[in-house]
Amino acid sequence: MDSPTLAIEGELTIYRAAELRETLLAALAAAPDGDLTLDLSAVTEFDSAGVQLLMAAKKSAEARSRALRLVRHSPSVLDGFQVLDLAGHFGDPLTPPPSH
Repeated sequence: MDSPTLAIEGELTIYRAAELRETLLAALAAAPDGDLTLDLSAVTEFDSAGVQLLMAAKKSAEARSRALRLVRHSPSVLDGFQVLDLAGHFGDPLTPPPSH
């Protein structure tokens, strides 16, 4: 069974961290098998609060023996991951969305 996908749109920054944290935790809890895929293709801005949020969500999923997969990394997310050398931390291949 494929895990459900949650698309994050707009900013993944300090300005939305609290809102997105609740959304992520609710999506993880509601996933039928507990696994969740995050589509990051529509993330327009990404800062250290966004990094912390993704790290916390990954840790929360792992604590419940669940998987959190990150896919379709937007240019903003790719830049942040490359600057901070985070690709290995999350363990997901960096997959930019297809160009139009």
